[in-house]
Amino acid sequence: MYRFEKNNLQVLLLHPGGPYWQKKDVGAWSIPKGECKPGEELLKAAIRETEEETGIKAGGDFIELMPIKQKSGKIVYAWALQCDLDPSAIRSNTFEIEWPPKSGIKKSFPEIDKAAWWEVDEAKNKIIPGQVAFVTELEGAIRKR
Repeated sequence: MYRFEKNNLQVLLLHPGGPYWQKKDVGAWSIPKGECKPGEELLKAAIRETEEETGIKAGGDFIELMPIKQKSGKIVYAWALQCDLDPSAIRSNTFEIEWPPKSGIKKSFPEIDKAAWWEVDEAKNKIIPGQVAFVTELEGAIRKR
């Protein structure tokens, strides 16, 4: 998701929840993303995952971005959508893990613990390094419009 604030392009990034990410900031934020179900169209999967991670039903004029291959080998497909929302309104689904490790205690954590709008240069600093290309491509696509 992107918006313009005082004519500056900003992107919405999500910070992953859970104890592993709690103290990580630079290089830890992400776009909404997740797994595509068998037979599911990629854009529909992106809309569904965005809703699961944020509580926001995305819709409108999507800009398809070039897929990227992460270090893990996973290919990530992404679309950009202009919108303006309050990051504090985001409501994430949860996941459960054993925490602390080997304690036998299961705890539930939000998949996303916070969201924020970042101007492009700061977004490139905050986002997971493998996703910087999405922000760069969005910049170029916006300039062409």
